[in-house]
Amino acid sequence: MTSSQDLAASEAEKNIVKAKAAPPEVRHARAPVSADSLKHRELRDGEWWRRLYPDVGEEEFLSHVWQMRNSAYGEEKLVDLIQGIAPDDFIEDLKKGFHLVPMAVRVTPYLLGLIDWDNPWEDPIRRQFIPLASQLYPDHPMLTLDSLHEQKDAPVEGLTHRYQDKALFLVMDTCPVYCRFCTRSYAIGVDTDTVEKVNLRVDPKRWEKAFEYIESRPELEDIVISGGDTYNLPAKHVRAIGERLLNMKNIRRIRFATKGIAVMPMKVLSDDKWLDAITDVLNLGRKLHKEVCIHTHFNTPNEITEITRRAMNVLFERGMTVRNQCVLQNGVNDSAETMTLLTKRLSEINVQPYYVYQHDMVQGVEDLRTTVQANIDIEKMVRGVTAGFNTAVHVVDAPGGGGKRDVHSFDYYNRETGVSVYTAPSVKPGAFFLYFDPLRELSDEIQAAWMDPKKQKEMCDQAIAETMRLRQNR
Repeated sequence: MTSSQDLAASEAEKNIVKAKAAPPEVRHARAPVSADSLKHRELRDGEWWRRLYPDVGEEEFLSHVWQMRNSAYGEEKLVDLIQGIAPDDFIEDLKKGFHLVPMAVRVTPYLLGLIDWDNPWEDPIRRQFIPLASQLYPDHPMLTLDSLHEQKDAPVEGLTHRYQDKALFLVMDTCPVYCRFCTRSYAIGVDTDTVEKVNLRVDPKRWEKAFEYIESRPELEDIVISGGDTYNLPAKHVRAIGERLLNMKNIRRIRFATKGIAVMPMKVLSDDKWLDAITDVLNLGRKLHKEVCIHTHFNTPNEITEITRRAMNVLFERGMTVRNQCVLQNGVNDSAETMTLLTKRLSEINVQPYYVYQHDMVQGVEDLRTTVQANIDIEKMVRGVTAGFNTAVHVVDAPGGGGKRDVHSFDYYNRETGVSVYTAPSVKPGAFFLYFDPLRELSDEIQAAWMDPKKQKEMCDQAIAETMRLRQNR
């Protein structure tokens, strides 16, 4: 081989080495993401509560006992706390609002510290818990206190048996906070100026009647333990109820329902007795090959902080599955951007998005309801931003006890009158369930029609007749 050939061979070898050393060109199927698309990883941290509670350090703030003792319960306590921080006209507005709604006000320091007190009128956390007279609307005439007919579908007090294999067990009537939009405003909390509550207080004798019914129905396999809020159950009752249900031959699944993780996550970090009790129930379920999980209730990404992450890490390490049930609300989370951020932030802390509910047709919160179409549009935008198992199903809990129906699955929807019709053949065959869009989203003419009982009936009858016609033509 000549010297020139040797040189060429050497250069070729060098090029091969360079080619092997050089990183391969990366082909991107999608454009690089913006920083906003990773916002779900940025959780609020630091002592952000000090604006309201300047003398409270982290150790004290993370005590569930301190949180409960210092919750703003009632008008006077809340006003005293925010005087000089919230605008004066806002305070006058809430004083009037307190006396116009069916739910009492009770808010934890954790939530109060997260509210933007420079603009509390628009804050999504404030909207859910503190009513303002200026933002309230007259009720749609079709609203009721028990729109889901939970009491009518209760064979014994505090136990709703609607689906064939599932029952809802209401064990108590208190919560760590009181949500304005509560579907059980007929029972939860103390009496208000507008509502005298049904009594569902903690009562083992009442529970025993529910247990006897559950055992007598072999088709029942799934029990939701709710209320009220199981966060407020003493550890001994958490353990007793869980063990009693799991030891029934017919029961395969139990779920503890609590908004507590969203509104007071420090209980998981500081109430060892409660945490150990629910963990013991979880471990018993595993030994018996039965599912135990928690269903919680975050509505906005603003509710999720580094404290939340710490609490969820504890539950995750103990093997607890946590799912989220969210309510779509006007001015709180009724945009694709907000719901996308909530979906991804829940996934970030190992909470599985489960349901997004169309706001139930309960009285006193017409300002928070949205149209069915808004829910459909948001679901369409959110689906596909993450994996399917981490994407909530958007549902209407059909008024009148039809159960949860996919929001898209209406049999008929008249967007002019705001009437949508759902059917539930596996729950109540042959029945029609009507949902009504909020009046403020309808024309002045239709709003006036809803004030006339005769025209109300005509619009409802027309929707059902059209539903039957469409079904016959399929």
